[in-house]
Amino acid sequence: MISKKMVDAINAQIQAELYSAYLYLSMSADCEAKNLKGFASWLKIQYQEETSHAMKLIAYLQERGGGVELRTIDAPPTCFKSHMEIFEQVLAHEKHVTALINTLYEQAVDAKDFATQIFLQWFVNEQVEEVATASAILERIKMLGDKGSAILYLDKELGKRGA
Repeated sequence: MISKKMVDAINAQIQAELYSAYLYLSMSADCEAKNLKGFASWLKIQYQEETSHAMKLIAYLQERGGGVELRTIDAPPTCFKSHMEIFEQVLAHEKHVTALINTLYEQAVDAKDFATQIFLQWFVNEQVEEVATASAILERIKMLGDKGSAILYLDKELGKRGA
């Protein structure tokens, strides 16, 4: 049986993952409105990933006999100055989520909840990938600047994600 404290912590992480999904969907809509369809597509796939992370956490709680408590999700920002600002926020947000996952893992260690530690290892590894990917895209945007045909090339490349 999973402890009430761990259930509460995982429910908080579910909320954080769903907020992440909302944030990326909002960013996708902003890019779509600016005719950056590749950026929009990449962010929409990111939205789907974050939703799947929440579902993975929900399934885990259900498997362990913990109660799922869906909490209010704050509205994300809806307007962004540029694709550079978006990816600066993506990177900052992924670093924030990494800190949340690390804290959750630490709670599982402190509780000697070995099953949850093993389960959370996937999320720890996933966050390494998420931060590295966001960082790489942001660095490419910085090299290209905010304007120009090179951004259209990057837009096209990002649109290939999941293809």
